[in-house]
Amino acid sequence: MLDLVRVFTQVVESSSFSKAGHALHMAPSSVARNIDNLEKQLRVTLFKRSTRQLLLTEEGQYFLIGASKLMEDADQLIRSMDKTNDVPSGTLRISVFESFGNLCINPILPAFLERYPNVTVDIELDDRMVDMNAENIDLGIRIGRPVDSSLNARMLMPNHTILCASPSYLERCGTPTTPEEVSQHNCLLLSRDRKRNYWHFSNKKHHKKVAVKGNLYSRGGSPLMSAALGGTGLLLLSSWMVSDHIKEGKLQKVLPDWTASPHEHAGIEIYAVYRGGKYPKPQLRAFIDYLVDHIAA
Repeated sequence: MLDLVRVFTQVVESSSFSKAGHALHMAPSSVARNIDNLEKQLRVTLFKRSTRQLLLTEEGQYFLIGASKLMEDADQLIRSMDKTNDVPSGTLRISVFESFGNLCINPILPAFLERYPNVTVDIELDDRMVDMNAENIDLGIRIGRPVDSSLNARMLMPNHTILCASPSYLERCGTPTTPEEVSQHNCLLLSRDRKRNYWHFSNKKHHKKVAVKGNLYSRGGSPLMSAALGGTGLLLLSSWMVSDHIKEGKLQKVLPDWTASPHEHAGIEIYAVYRGGKYPKPQLRAFIDYLVDHIAA
């Protein structure tokens, strides 16, 4: 049964019997027979088959979640019995939100791949929240600890935010001197699915919630950053995105005596989130350690 499940997961990954057969060193006809046998044992149809494409049925999508976990647990168990098989190798699938991926992940990939030449990285920069189990993602980078208790999480760094704007915008529109004045400015905003946007300000004694609006919304921070540098409006983004521009004088801090955050409770951290139990894949463990070392540096 386990061998049939392995064939099934490979077919899903390859999207065809012939490609799966190549990966498994099997004839496509043998792959098809294995899938037929699995469907007979499960008494369900896993794939919608046509001459052009191979799609999972609803039952197949449900089975894939458990099958991926089953194969991962089996592989971990085998690795745990063989301590010599600890050399990082194989494919590592990473999902990371776009701005952090471009600024913090992409620059360290060449050196990581040079250190571990047997590892292949498949990275996806996407600001949507992916289903790591359904999409077979090994490692996700997320803001905030995941609510899914089946996922492991390792904190990478705090995610402090800074309110800033370009000198040209402040010269043209004025510099806010109180949190309340921010509501009168054009604010560059992270999309909240049509929900009203608020920025939260605090200092030692006071906490203020300010409704903000603007003419640019984005799920990712990069478009907002470009607009702020072009003098479009006020920007509230993570320090790791704006600090270099502030040092270079391209952006200036606004209300520096206040802590500003798009969230009511500041101090949300960035986490490396991954599937698996006690024995993660060697390539996953190696990348997390490498990432933590470089973030710290």
